[in-house]
Amino acid sequence: MPEEQRRMFILAPAPHIVEGDSSRGIMWRVILALLPALAWGIWSFGLDALRLALAAAGCCVLCEAAVQKLLGKRMTVDDGSAVVTGLLLAYNLPPGVPVWMVAVGSVVAIAVAKQAFGGLGCNIFNPALIGRAFMMASYPVAMTTWRPYGAWHGLTGATPLGIIKEKLPLPLPAYGDMFLGRIGGCVGETSTLLLLLGALYLLSRGDITWHAPASFLGSLALFSRLSGRDPLFSLLAGGAVLGACFMATDMVTIPLSGVGRLIFGAGCGAITAVIRRWGGYPEGVCYAILLMNAVTPIIDRYTQPRRFGARGGGGK
Repeated sequence: MPEEQRRMFILAPAPHIVEGDSSRGIMWRVILALLPALAWGIWSFGLDALRLALAAAGCCVLCEAAVQKLLGKRMTVDDGSAVVTGLLLAYNLPPGVPVWMVAVGSVVAIAVAKQAFGGLGCNIFNPALIGRAFMMASYPVAMTTWRPYGAWHGLTGATPLGIIKEKLPLPLPAYGDMFLGRIGGCVGETSTLLLLLGALYLLSRGDITWHAPASFLGSLALFSRLSGRDPLFSLLAGGAVLGACFMATDMVTIPLSGVGRLIFGAGCGAITAVIRRWGGYPEGVCYAILLMNAVTPIIDRYTQPRRFGARGGGGK
């Protein structure tokens, strides 16, 4: 066979189609999509919100650079993934958390949850949520001290989920206030409107798909209804929209197929509803996503497309 014809039958390893995009481009678009919610956090809680965001992003970048330098790896801090981790960590924190606690959470997120597994693309769990879970276990008082909307410092208040969980004699906020973000809560979770606008931008660019957010929020509404909670209140309160649109959609820890992502999101929503209704914490989004991260390999195993010509399911 002539050399030219032989070359026609040589196949390189996948992927065979290369697009003009990169993980770096996706990460910086995610950062852009998150900025409106940060701006609202600064408006709602003052410069402490900006302080947390800058501290978390900076600590994550420095920690990643230090670990890669120590291990002799190529520096990849310019890909934006460490900044995304820092922002998402900050968005899950009350505005009054001290900077040194943010630094501890950032180190856990990057060094333990990301770089210990091999870096971007190898981590099993969402790094920002691991950092947040560690901080919640280590500093429960600081992590549950909230600030009401419009209070830049000094005052403390209850979140909508806290009012329900603790059965406090306080009025619940109106749906409109919850949708716009005129409520207390974490730095970047309060404005459902701005989070949805950021998610729509990522959807329009193809950086995320609709499967996990839709099934997450749908499952949360359904199981909230079955457990006696108001479904709309459950969707607007806490970090449901932030988790569904920006953390359950993490490209590394989410299943690969559309069906798998639907299952993943549905599991996140169900677990969130169960924790909120019967758990010890008023919020459950963080732990729900981490638990579903743990079963992502199993979901992938049973939902991957069947290879052409193969018999049976699961690609076998």
